[in-house]
Amino acid sequence: MNNRHKLWSTSLVLAGISLLGIILMLVMANQDLAGLFVLAFFTFLLVGMQGYSRLKGFSFTVWVIAAVAISMIYPGYITEVGGYDTEGFIVPLIQLIMFGMGTTMGIRDFQGVLKMPKGVIVGLVSQFTIMPILAISLALLMGFPPEIAAGIVLIGSSPSGVSSNIITFLAKGNLALSITLTAFTTILAPFLTPLLMKLLAGQFIPIDSFQMMISIIKMIFVPIVAGMVFNKIFKDKAGWMHTAMPFVAMAANVIIIAVIVAAGRDSLLEIGLLLLLAAIIHNASGYVLGYWGCRLFKMNKIDSRTIAIEVGMQNGGMAAGIASELGKAATLGLFPAIFGTWMDISGSFLANWWRTEPSDENGVSKPSDDPHPLKEIEK
Repeated sequence: MNNRHKLWSTSLVLAGISLLGIILMLVMANQDLAGLFVLAFFTFLLVGMQGYSRLKGFSFTVWVIAAVAISMIYPGYITEVGGYDTEGFIVPLIQLIMFGMGTTMGIRDFQGVLKMPKGVIVGLVSQFTIMPILAISLALLMGFPPEIAAGIVLIGSSPSGVSSNIITFLAKGNLALSITLTAFTTILAPFLTPLLMKLLAGQFIPIDSFQMMISIIKMIFVPIVAGMVFNKIFKDKAGWMHTAMPFVAMAANVIIIAVIVAAGRDSLLEIGLLLLLAAIIHNASGYVLGYWGCRLFKMNKIDSRTIAIEVGMQNGGMAAGIASELGKAATLGLFPAIFGTWMDISGSFLANWWRTEPSDENGVSKPSDDPHPLKEIEK
């Protein structure tokens, strides 16, 4: 068995374990022994993974699943710490993540449109059409309660995030295109996300699009600009920050998911499996439609894969932050938490598959040659 087949077999096994783990969490969350079982399972899994270099890249995915499990079983320890409602951590953590994203960005990330206009235009149109349409379709077809349904539309109307850049890098995609698309979709989010929510989710809950725009500007736009300014001023003196921020962002994402899952535990016990099914369909359809939409426009495999990842992976943190700002983290923010968890799992396996598959028309796999700070992640 060659290395590619071994890696693919390992990915399938881990995917099955991950999916089984999520289902067990939802089924066993009200059983006394579930906590000890889950804690032991993930502890041994994380320790065991450190002995295999190819499995270390899945550590973040396992941490996310473990956070969901603990939140489902011990919600009281997560929703309140020292008498403080932990939902108050969500927005500051998102601002921290966005600041970190800003420290890795510069004007060059926005100049990408001049170098690859076709990819940027196709990517932007795909981002703000495919996922919102899929979201409203799923919300209506699956008959979720209004605030849960609005949460599906919310994640579908959100931009891509840092996770898509990491997965693109690991998948040997076009990292420059990925970063450019993330930058543009994030900058457009304060305007397009409230508009899409008003048009699509307004039938489920009242939407104050202007207030949502202000919230997104404070939560996303301002921290990113501050990070870019910081990077410009201290570019040669903050190497430690560039090294630390990916780990800080990952930890912050785990905490955000844990808080939202704990807050919405009761709803998850009622409709958790259905929400997971919706997240799997939404995410997978984003990958498939994003990829084949690009192929219809005669784009090469590398760029098509890159845009597929951008479309299929949304900024769950931003969606969770909006839900928290509206005081609806336990309902409106529930699907973004489930989607974000599954997105990290599926993205990890997709990256490990695509990085070993031929990526040009002659059957040759070509790595990205973009010299960007994300190269540190693979180490």
